[in-house]
Amino acid sequence: MAVYTVSQVTAYLRESLESDPLLSNLYVLGEVSNLRVSSAGHSYFTLKDGQAVLNCVMFKSQTGAGLLSNGASVSTHGHLSFYEPRGSTDFMVDLVMAEGVGELALELERLKLRLGAEGLFEESRKRTLPVFPQVIGLVTSPSGAVFHDIQNVIRRRYPLIELLLSPTQVQGDRAAPNIVAAIEALNRNGRADVIIVARGGGSLEDLWPFNEESVARAIYASRIPVVSAVGHETDVTIADLVADVRAPTPSAAAELVVPDGNVLRQDLAELTIRSQRAIAYELQHRGNEVQALARQLDSALPDWDTWRRRIDDLGRVAHSSLANRLALSQVEVGGMAQRMGALDPAAILRRGFSVVQRADDDAVVSRAAQVSTGDALTITVSDGVIPATAGAISPVGPPAKKKKAAAQMPEMERLL
Repeated sequence: MAVYTVSQVTAYLRESLESDPLLSNLYVLGEVSNLRVSSAGHSYFTLKDGQAVLNCVMFKSQTGAGLLSNGASVSTHGHLSFYEPRGSTDFMVDLVMAEGVGELALELERLKLRLGAEGLFEESRKRTLPVFPQVIGLVTSPSGAVFHDIQNVIRRRYPLIELLLSPTQVQGDRAAPNIVAAIEALNRNGRADVIIVARGGGSLEDLWPFNEESVARAIYASRIPVVSAVGHETDVTIADLVADVRAPTPSAAAELVVPDGNVLRQDLAELTIRSQRAIAYELQHRGNEVQALARQLDSALPDWDTWRRRIDDLGRVAHSSLANRLALSQVEVGGMAQRMGALDPAAILRRGFSVVQRADDDAVVSRAAQVSTGDALTITVSDGVIPATAGAISPVGPPAKKKKAAAQMPEMERLL
């Protein structure tokens, strides 16, 4: 017979409890008692009914801890585990809800918590919808009223849209894998700009396929933006939380993904009016600028009348200056002519003077010492030359008047 240690037995008990499919996924209804909250925020309590009690542990990070109070009746979810140091069997609670909530609601809440922790509901990853889609993919039942409602809305609002149906069951055991296959088919096709996943209202059981984890992950993995429109406005499924946009109803989803043709026509009319006003304003503004530039050009051009008058004035001034200059020059020339005439030897000779020269060398005789007695001379007068012979030289100086004439002789000599 084999003998086991305490640790071997407790380890076996723990492994057995945690590997059991029933005990690893338990929903338990009971009354809370012996509640104790540790300094770390963990809750330790028992669940009891009329016949038994179950030791429970709930860590502070789990949902619903605020509902715990002694005497409260609650629905819980968790798994059984064996705590080896104390040798106790504990129910590890991960979800607490008020009494009266069914098993599906508990499972839904538990799945929400898990998928939320994985980031499937993050708003930062959600994409915006295209403003003018050309093809809309639709995942719904082809025989239901939802398909026809969406067709009518699109036809009324924006008939240019092409609606691409990917048919699927929306209720029953095979609905979830069919929905997944329909979403994946639209992604493989690649023509759709946006996908609507839709069905009408119903009970929690009817809408359960849209709470399945496989559907949530198919929406999360879609390369095409997804709009979820499941049930009525009060019905919130996991598909709604994962989708890029949640619509309260299928008809509202159709209105979200397509523009309103009437609104577009109104916007176009308003844009036309605003464009016309802008163009008219721009034309007027540019016209004013052109006129201003024309005025600047006109002001920059010369004033021809003023310039003509200035030219006439300058001409008169120049003519007057030139005439004055010519008159002055004539006066100056006349004065110079008079001075030249006064210095002309012939004129001097006509006034009674004569030029005496030695006959041998034509030297002008200006002093008595230049001539000896008997020298041949020539005497030039105004109308001819008179030969002469020098007689005796008299040392007497010339009269005063003769001095003046004698003073002019060097100038006459220079001129000759």
